[in-house]
Amino acid sequence: QVQVVESGGGEVQAGGSLRLSCSASGNMPVIKFMAWHRQAPGKQREVVATIGASGIGQYADFVKGRFTISADDAKNTVSLQMNSLEPEDTAVYYCAVHPIPGSPYWGQGTQVTVSS
Repeated sequence: QVQVVESGGGEVQAGGSLRLSCSASGNMPVIKFMAWHRQAPGKQREVVATIGASGIGQYADFVKGRFTISADDAKNTVSLQMNSLEPEDTAVYYCAVHPIPGSPYWGQGTQVTVSS
C-alpha cells in the first residue's frame, strides 16, 4: 500500500504565491513519474505538471512560467511552487504517484483558493 499526503494549500490574493508539498510512503513501486493535478468545482480533473526520472518538469500551458515542479526521488517527495496565482487557479490540488505498471496513487487533495 502506498500513502500519498499533500500539504501547503490555503488562501492567497491574486498575484501571490503558495508552495505545495507531497510525500509518498509505504510499499513504494517503481515510479514512472509524479504529478500534480487539480480539479475546480464543476470541472474535470486536469494535469498541472509532471516530473519523471529526468528531473525535468512538464507543464500545462495554463501554468507555464508561473509554476515550478521539483522532486526528491530519494525521499519520494514532490513540490509545486506556484507564483503569480490567479483566481482561475482556485481548485483542489492532488498529488499522484504514477507507477510502472499500474494505476496512480492519489493523495486526498489540498484546497487552493485565490481571491481577486
